[in-house]
Amino acid sequence: MSAPLPAQPPTRTPVPTPDPAPATTRSRGLALGVIATGLLMTVLDGSIVTVAMPAIQNDLGFSPASLSWVVNAYLIAFGGLLLLAGRLGDLIGRRRMFLTGTAVFTASSILAGAAGSPALLITARFLQGAGSAMASAVGLGILVTLFTESRERTRAIAVFSFTGAAGASIGQVLGGVLTDAVGWHWIFLINLPIGVATLLVAVRVLPADRGPGLRAGADVIGAALVTSGVMLGIYSVVEVGTYGWLSAHTLGLGALALALLAAFVVRQATARTPLLPLRVLRSRSVSGANLVQMLMVAALFSFQILVALYLQRVLGHGAAATGLAMLPAAAVIGAVSLGASARLSARFGERNVLLLGLALLIALLGLLTRLPAHGHYATDLLPLMFLAAGFGLALPALTALGMSGAGEEDAGLVSGLFNTTQQIGMATGVAVLSTLAASRTDTLLSEGSSRAEALTGGYHLAFAVGGGLLTAAFVVALTVLGRTRHGAPTRSGRPEHGTAHRTGAADATDVTDATAAHPVSR
Repeated sequence: MSAPLPAQPPTRTPVPTPDPAPATTRSRGLALGVIATGLLMTVLDGSIVTVAMPAIQNDLGFSPASLSWVVNAYLIAFGGLLLLAGRLGDLIGRRRMFLTGTAVFTASSILAGAAGSPALLITARFLQGAGSAMASAVGLGILVTLFTESRERTRAIAVFSFTGAAGASIGQVLGGVLTDAVGWHWIFLINLPIGVATLLVAVRVLPADRGPGLRAGADVIGAALVTSGVMLGIYSVVEVGTYGWLSAHTLGLGALALALLAAFVVRQATARTPLLPLRVLRSRSVSGANLVQMLMVAALFSFQILVALYLQRVLGHGAAATGLAMLPAAAVIGAVSLGASARLSARFGERNVLLLGLALLIALLGLLTRLPAHGHYATDLLPLMFLAAGFGLALPALTALGMSGAGEEDAGLVSGLFNTTQQIGMATGVAVLSTLAASRTDTLLSEGSSRAEALTGGYHLAFAVGGGLLTAAFVVALTVLGRTRHGAPTRSGRPEHGTAHRTGAADATDVTDATAAHPVSR
């Protein structure tokens, strides 16, 4: 909804004044570029490392068991601190939190690039995850308060979503090229010029905001409960490959994580200044979109990672060639995200666009279950890349729905929550689908199948389960998010095209009034 124009002081004679919109539009465009660049750094850092893992292991002497902590240390810090960072951004200022997080990420990237031992690299990766959480948690919050007009917000979210979706593919290519050309250290050191440039521009273009201060909501006990619970939960999931699902390690730590999170919910219901006001979750757009995201992100691991593994382990592609092979998907995602997505959302509503995107992704994973063990990229895989358009439709629409219940005072918190569920979905998808694929591969090998056939059979199972998760996400989006109506009246009585209109008495436009009724019927 557009913000009301400020009252103008009275003048004796009307004097024409120049329209300030171009400068404002340019400033907001630069701010969007800064936030997208910050996101790109963190996404690149997540995918660029996977390609360089063998070189890192050989150079620093990692054991096979400890090598996974190059990724896990980042994931645990990132996922565990997002919610806390988002709330702190609301309290002390989202601009300050973004700048601090970008500075921490850039400095820890230098430390990672200079690391000469496994312990130092793992420490640097943990700090990188913390910096990423601080910057990423408030990025969407800044966007939704900066772009108040519906169409502009939809386009801005499309750019944000495309950056995240395409960054993984770019990271695989860049990681292979840098590792082969100048060494693995530069996959971290390349963040230095990008981070410095981002900080210099962000200081000038990000809007200054002043939160109410830590006394308005510094729930220390709640912060400790949710941070330790999420970190412990992600840790127990990412270590499933080592200990197994039914081990005392996994079940014990998983139960403890659930207990901590349950205590956090109880704390939020009784605390005077809760870290996560439960009224936020009463918005169907917020709770429904976060649930859809966890299911969708868990399923999409099977496309982003297992397709790359199929290219390398079955078809014999190298690291750089695999990244290049995935670029058509990134190009399709970009074309749809930045082009058709915003127009379709404005025409039909975000919920309907999300459903269309999920349907395309279900078809994609269904067709991937038919990949042959002795296939060819050009005929068996390349045509399927066009179905990746579902990413370009679903991600911006889902992000818009997830942030649509965010009021000014809670935008950072809702942004942090949305990013947190993304990381939980990613960690769960990695653990579940990779374990299922490996188990199926072992079974097929024991039955006498060739290595290529066994690997492909394992990937087929993971694709099928991923398709099931996407089907569940489709059902949730269809039933929980509710109907949207193009041009439905907002609270001000003006139509707001392209806005996802929440439905029901417990699903308000603003989380500050989450119990108000909405004119659109359920």
